[in-house]
Amino acid sequence: MNKKVTGVFAYLGILFWLIAFLAGDKEGAKFHLNQGLVLAIAGIIFGVVGGILALIPIVGAIVDCVLYIVLLVFMIMGIVSACKDEEKPLPLIGNIHILK
Repeated sequence: MNKKVTGVFAYLGILFWLIAFLAGDKEGAKFHLNQGLVLAIAGIIFGVVGGILALIPIVGAIVDCVLYIVLLVFMIMGIVSACKDEEKPLPLIGNIHILK
């Protein structure tokens, strides 16, 4: 896979991230692989928080919905950035570096 495809795959979830990491251009898309991994971890954390907040009838559902909309917007922003071949960090979580 070339740099752009690897970058796009990095944002599509943990399974696609793993495919991009193992079969893609790791050096060319390292930024997007890192951003995608941070986004996947944020999704897991949001899932746990959403599950806990689901115990609160109305507020929990609203907060859970907002969190997943934020994840979707971040995912779209990352995909657009990868398609344009830009290294623009995601808001709020873009400065977290897991991969070196």
